[in-house]
Amino acid sequence: MGLFSFIKEAGEKLFGGKDAQAATAAAPTQDELNAKASKAIETYIAAQNLGASNVQVAFQGPEGKVTVKGTAPTQAAKEKITLCCGNVASVTSVENLMEVTNPEPEAQYHDVVRGDTLSAIAKKFYGDANKYPVIFEANKPMLSHPDKIYPGQKLRIPPLAK
Repeated sequence: MGLFSFIKEAGEKLFGGKDAQAATAAAPTQDELNAKASKAIETYIAAQNLGASNVQVAFQGPEGKVTVKGTAPTQAAKEKITLCCGNVASVTSVENLMEVTNPEPEAQYHDVVRGDTLSAIAKKFYGDANKYPVIFEANKPMLSHPDKIYPGQKLRIPPLAK
């Protein structure tokens, strides 16, 4: 799956972004901030009820990098966990090292820009604007409503079922 890039200023405000980056000369302070951010992301992942087990998140504040390990039940759950980690303010990249119990084909991704709608994204990827519910469902529970997307957000675009 590799390393995924995200927009640092976009996303959920799970922890003090400025705190996570304000590294002072004292290494323990940065370690404490990293641990606090890691825990906040783990809690956010758990709240999504994606069925993952043994989830371990490591956040490196100065780099804005998240590394996540554990076991996901499906490829879709693994990809959603990548988005849970990356669509967080102060995160610039995610390395997802999770194992998948039931492997499936990987999804594509789309970075939301100003003016995007799920219908327009569906038209771009599937050739049919009416397929937007596929994208909405693929990004639940992180998306609560089809109209609530924002610039900088990264969305999963799953392959269409045949």
